[in-house]
Amino acid sequence: MAGIAEVIYQTIIRRNAIFLTSIFTGAFAFEIAFDSASNKIWDTINRGRQWKDIKPMYLNKADDEDEDDE
Repeated sequence: MAGIAEVIYQTIIRRNAIFLTSIFTGAFAFEIAFDSASNKIWDTINRGRQWKDIKPMYLNKADDEDEDDE
């Protein structure tokens, strides 16, 4: 375990600029991963209830009604 800690210290924590860059990069990557996972879960739970799911039904109805009017 001490070997891993030494490697982490030598590569990341030793220099402040690299340490801060790794923190910001990690936070950004975590944000993207968390947002993607949250959206995927939300879309799975609410499948068929969102506008993106029901939009084709309404557009097809509107197109059919327009054709009937002509």
